[in-house]
Amino acid sequence: MLNNIGISGLLIILMLALILFGPSKLPQLGRAFGDTLREFRTSTKEMVEDVENRIDISDPDKKA
Repeated sequence: MLNNIGISGLLIILMLALILFGPSKLPQLGRAFGDTLREFRTSTKEMVEDVENRIDISDPDKKA
């Protein structure tokens, strides 16, 4: 769904955000969004590493 937005759609979304939240809140919202994405990435990375470690432990004959 987000693949079809394009530049014009992105500009419309940014203009709506500017109108709804105002220029003083946009940096705070962007920072919060970035922090959320960073936390999501680290959590998923930890989960993948945990699953890989469990697979390595349960299958010692597995060759990389």
